[in-house]
Amino acid sequence: MPTFFTNRSGGVSTGVYSSLNLGEHVGDDLHCVKSNRELLSYEFGPVQFMSQVHGDCVVVVDDALAQPPTCDALVTTNPNLSLAVMVADCIPLLLTSAQVVAAVHVGRRGLVNEITLKTIEVMNNLGATSIHATLGASICGSCYEVSLELCSQVSAIKPAARSTTRAGAPALNISAGLIADLKFAGLTYESSTICTFESVDYFSYRRGSITGRFAGVVKL
Repeated sequence: MPTFFTNRSGGVSTGVYSSLNLGEHVGDDLHCVKSNRELLSYEFGPVQFMSQVHGDCVVVVDDALAQPPTCDALVTTNPNLSLAVMVADCIPLLLTSAQVVAAVHVGRRGLVNEITLKTIEVMNNLGATSIHATLGASICGSCYEVSLELCSQVSAIKPAARSTTRAGAPALNISAGLIADLKFAGLTYESSTICTFESVDYFSYRRGSITGRFAGVVKL
């Protein structure tokens, strides 16, 4: 810690959710999900999850909440609280500084609506300096095939995200687009090279639409 990424192993869920599914909204047995989340709490103390909606809302939390806030980024200055972001192809982005940390859900819509830059602004307003970004495993630019129209729409806003599949079809590289934003904001960063679509060690919505969620966890 301060950053940690789960994969799909080490939990109690079964079938397509095997085994460390952390998502309550994907059809898994909620008792299993609760047990899986408790494994994180044993390791990191209270863990705050969020109800992610591919929006641009950033929520600052001081203590663990009874209900997960509806947002796509969590920020805290509390060293006793861990923050979690769940994904299954999107980027689990963890932002760290000596004063403030954040967990951010960055998919195609999150990239376009600049959820990351908005989170960085909130962190700066709370006194963050020297923010470092850690990108967990996500679908790569060779596997995230989209329509030509969608590729053009996104790359018109985020040119670095334009990509093609190995067969030459239009695609999006969300990591490249995000890294361009991080560089623009002056952040240092490190990025996983694992593609969730290609690696069976991770949940992937593109590989199997009924699936679990893994997580990035950050703590001050």
